[in-house]
Amino acid sequence: MVEREQVRPLAPASERPSSYDDETTLNKRRFHKRRCIKGCIFVSILLLILAIIIIILIFTVFKIKDPIIRMNGVTVDKLDLVNTGTIPMPKPGSNMTIKADVSVKNPNYASFRYSNTTTTISYRDTVVGEARGPPGKSKARRTMRMNITIDIVTDKIVSHPSLLADISTGLLTINSFTSVGGKVNLLKMIKKHVVVKMNCSITVNITSQRIQDQKCKKKVKL
Repeated sequence: MVEREQVRPLAPASERPSSYDDETTLNKRRFHKRRCIKGCIFVSILLLILAIIIIILIFTVFKIKDPIIRMNGVTVDKLDLVNTGTIPMPKPGSNMTIKADVSVKNPNYASFRYSNTTTTISYRDTVVGEARGPPGKSKARRTMRMNITIDIVTDKIVSHPSLLADISTGLLTINSFTSVGGKVNLLKMIKKHVVVKMNCSITVNITSQRIQDQKCKKKVKL
């Protein structure tokens, strides 16, 4: 009987349930969960800051600005005059050449590609000359200069009924119109089509063949 009542051996420690192990596993899960939450919050804040920075750059530094076109100067060549009493007149059948120095300034951080430029010269709403410039590219924050030569058909000016009254003071006023159309492409994501137009009123001194006065107005069409 004594042998039968001997105490049975205990089960191995690995087979016994332990509340300590369960608590350790639970703590590890909680720790991993908190770390994942903190990581998600950090990534979300980082993405939010990055989005804010991009928006600020788009509306400030990367904001697409209108190109600036400017008429730097105009010179008159090959103006043949004949004396008709006291008033010199352009010689019939001859041509007058006007050379215009035009610049296109690109204030953007992206290049500005423009198509063919068109410049027309008119006298009292009558087109007397026209010239076209080749397409080109204005680099970021740079100025592109173009020299445009325009041949004026003086017969269209001489035949105008208002010519004698206009040049009685020795001055001839003509108008120039220049149009430049192109596209600004920023980071291949933001594109903007722009057409820049400029109207100039140019007063030429008939005797000295120099520009007496010049006034220009610009207009940008988006």
